[in-house]
Amino acid sequence: MKIAILSDIHGNREAYEAAIAAAQAAGATRFAVLGDIVGYGADPEWCVERTRALAEAGAIVVRGNHDEAIATSASGMNETARIALDWTRNMLPGPSRLFLSRLPLTATLDDMLFVHAEGSRPERWRYVLETEDARSHFEGTAARISFCGHVHKPCLYGTVDAGKVTRFVPGPADIPLLAQRRWLAVVGSVGQPRDGRPEAAFALYDSVSLDLSFLRAAYDVEAAAAKILQAGLPSRLAERLAEGR
Repeated sequence: MKIAILSDIHGNREAYEAAIAAAQAAGATRFAVLGDIVGYGADPEWCVERTRALAEAGAIVVRGNHDEAIATSASGMNETARIALDWTRNMLPGPSRLFLSRLPLTATLDDMLFVHAEGSRPERWRYVLETEDARSHFEGTAARISFCGHVHKPCLYGTVDAGKVTRFVPGPADIPLLAQRRWLAVVGSVGQPRDGRPEAAFALYDSVSLDLSFLRAAYDVEAAAAKILQAGLPSRLAERLAEGR
């Protein structure tokens, strides 16, 4: 089974469509969406509805902090995020808000864990930025392979029984997730990458070969940025799409 793992869609329809199409072309037979379906981008309702359709077809979907803020508060976020979330909240109909609020924080499948942020305390929304963050995840979870988002930069961490955590910056080649190690894959962002590349980022895991691929999908960045400006959202949200920052 090939599972496409997508995270941090952030209301970017163009990027989401491109990532889904690229995943299907690569042979994905199942999807996992790791949260932050909304926030920042100009197409939150379309992205929620597309995610709902994926879920109805068997996709795993978990909640991100931006999804949670639709039903609670964005008070702990920066001003740009708060403006975007207030706008998003007003744009979403009740059923979509309810869908987001009912998403679980985590999901499991076989030896895999799916979560938006660091998995030992998923409700704290901790970022996995370095090996010590990954160590907290490994110590607080039991899954052999975990997938998370939240950081918007692809990365891979591995550990063995001795507890040493190794950090890998993924390249274009497939990575074998050796069975004697535990793994945490930070899959990057579909809708707002921050690793210097504008293409939508996602991952593809083959549960038979145990290979993990970090993939990119080009999309119409200008169209997505124009929608943000037309909606009256902060211009920085449009500018950063082309920058990948």
